[in-house]
Amino acid sequence: MSLSVAHDHSTETFDLPDPIEGPQVWYSPEMSASDAWVHQMTDADVAEIEAAMRPLVAAEKDIARISKADFELPALAPKLAKIHEEVMKGRGFALIRGLPVERWSIREAATVYYGLGTHFGNARSQNAKGHVLGHVRDLGRDAVNDQNARIYQTRERQTFHTDSCDIVALLCLKTARTGGASALVSSMTIYNEMHKRRPDLLRLLFEPFATDRRGEVPEGKKPYFEIPVYNHHAGYLSAIYARRYIESARRFDDVPAFTDDQREALDLFDSLANDPAINLNMDFQPGDMQLVHNHTILHDRTAYEDWDEPEKKRHLLRLWLAVPGARPLPEIYAERYGQVTIGDRGGIIVPGSRLNAPLEAE
Repeated sequence: MSLSVAHDHSTETFDLPDPIEGPQVWYSPEMSASDAWVHQMTDADVAEIEAAMRPLVAAEKDIARISKADFELPALAPKLAKIHEEVMKGRGFALIRGLPVERWSIREAATVYYGLGTHFGNARSQNAKGHVLGHVRDLGRDAVNDQNARIYQTRERQTFHTDSCDIVALLCLKTARTGGASALVSSMTIYNEMHKRRPDLLRLLFEPFATDRRGEVPEGKKPYFEIPVYNHHAGYLSAIYARRYIESARRFDDVPAFTDDQREALDLFDSLANDPAINLNMDFQPGDMQLVHNHTILHDRTAYEDWDEPEKKRHLLRLWLAVPGARPLPEIYAERYGQVTIGDRGGIIVPGSRLNAPLEAE
């Protein structure tokens, strides 16, 4: 199917990629009925993890400087390699269950989590403060009236989106009183559904959309970046999406309003993402570690009500990982990822930031 797409005020012939095939295309019923994506840690696994963690904690090792060589797991490594393969080349996500976070201090939990993360990729900065270890907690920010607030700092629903890395990982330490469920959807499934229903709208998602940087602006860059939702490069279809920030970029004078067709395309994308026949919901338990491939999966979190007691409040740790051996990405991704060098891309770097791993939410 040959379509015309405008780029930089020029017109070129564009072939809409064929529908995607393989395990990265999935629907809710098959995933809900399966536990193939859940990997239970055994007592032996946990013992090996703790043996790697203890000397690092005793030495008060800077968590941001922990390497894979510092966290050797000879018996568990083959299982982690299989999970890595499922995330990067299979269904696009996995859940590791059974890490005994309730018996670990925050330093122990963070050391284990970061150490496990080194077996999947290289940690990237998640904000302007250079945090390579993120804390997902309600900090009382107002995402509506605070134009630089990030949704993970609130109790609001996140809506389906991607993060600026190859893999985003979450470790659940404590759950909310109610709500806060995780939801995943395959952007490849959404692509196929739009290809079948409205290819005319799908083609618009290969054109750039301005997306708000929310105040985290790299040196020499605009307060927003421009990138298509879908990019086809080197045989791979990848998606990058954050509707809230696409909307909020309209606050800048040099960003034009949506056309009716653009809004219809985004609305169809969202309606498919929110279709319970397509997306998968899961409730986190303390000790769950979720891994998500951003280029083929979007993730969401429902709104939640938290506990009154500070020590009981919902708390997740987060990693953004650049993965050696990951798929190539087009140069346009450098607008968001800084660069597209495999294994050394993604994250948010602004002038003056130093990579660090705080043990408390900031």
